[in-house]
Amino acid sequence: MNRIVRQNYPVEKLPEDLRDGITHASVTVSLEEDVPDISPAAGHFTRWKHLRRTEFLTTDEIVDHVRALRDEWDRR
Repeated sequence: MNRIVRQNYPVEKLPEDLRDGITHASVTVSLEEDVPDISPAAGHFTRWKHLRRTEFLTTDEIVDHVRALRDEWDRR
């Protein structure tokens, strides 16, 4: 999860809907990125799977990739 915090942020730079009711000249702004809500019952692998890039299509491709990495490591 990404989070951005800006302290002493000028109120006049905020969008109008966020300025409503603020009487001070500056505020602290905190932004957090929304991430998909995944059930804890889904398990660790399922949560991780949503974060990774889709690189492999089949189990055979994964096995081939791991073997290639192993062979490369062995050559060092």
